[in-house]
Amino acid sequence: MRLVFVMDPLDRVTHDKDTTFAFIQAAQARGHESHHCLLRDLYIEDGEPWAVTHPVDILAAPPWITLRREGGPVKLRLADVEAVFMRKDPPFDRAYLYATLILERARGRTLLINDPRGLRDANEKLYALNFPEWTPHTLVTADRDMVHAFCREHGGVAMVKPLDGAGGMGVIQIKTGDKNARAIVDMLTHEGRHLIIVQEFLPSVTAGDKRVLLLDGEPLGAILRVPRGDELRSNIHVGGSVVPAELTDREREMVRAVAPRLRADGLVFVGLDVIGERLTEVNVTSPTGIQELGRFTGTRPSDRIIEWVEAHAPKR
Repeated sequence: MRLVFVMDPLDRVTHDKDTTFAFIQAAQARGHESHHCLLRDLYIEDGEPWAVTHPVDILAAPPWITLRREGGPVKLRLADVEAVFMRKDPPFDRAYLYATLILERARGRTLLINDPRGLRDANEKLYALNFPEWTPHTLVTADRDMVHAFCREHGGVAMVKPLDGAGGMGVIQIKTGDKNARAIVDMLTHEGRHLIIVQEFLPSVTAGDKRVLLLDGEPLGAILRVPRGDELRSNIHVGGSVVPAELTDREREMVRAVAPRLRADGLVFVGLDVIGERLTEVNVTSPTGIQELGRFTGTRPSDRIIEWVEAHAPKR
């Protein structure tokens, strides 16, 4: 198969942590050819979606991953490849939006992971609200007075975050009576002009934030991201550590509850963020954690992704 990975530049890829690296490595081991491209390398000509790509190779030593330069870039019609992985890290900005609209034109002719329409509909902060029985008490508003009232009503403490953040950026705890609380809410809402999400504080966050990785609605496994002693955020990006984790019976019930909607929206590879058996986010743009999961379980879950693609890609 030929697989196209729409992603960030390779100098941002870490061979021992990056999930996209693991996908490419698994594809190469199974005899498939992977191609790298950036958002700006996607284009439309006479209605057809194309990409300017470079074949990419996994190496056994640094730099670990490299573009195959001989012969120059390759122009690929996306309808002619077996699968396109949209693995560009957030933010979901205008360039990301336009990329999904280009990928939309390949619908039905190649496998799209994750589905561009699903990516547009699934804001990672808001999508969890499709399952209110599994989420903490949540408010989405630009009204600063409503934010402070919510905080007072839920024990005088709440978590606030922007709708377009990633990697823990902008996630802040506020407390009623804290003289910084109003300044924090003013900053995040741009003085009442931008929506933010406000959630009740879950004390079990100090024990960690569980990342549950799903393939086509089925659990691949879970890891637990544990915050530093001086942090509430457990994101690896801000210094959280990763330890093995198992799914509880209730978390398995949660997965069964959300899986039909994920499948309907074409969200094949997904990371659920779970704190105290409550669903806080649904990560769909570029979920991470598959290498850590593989190390803890002694398996290669990235192989299962590529096997799934082999089974579901159009036969040429």
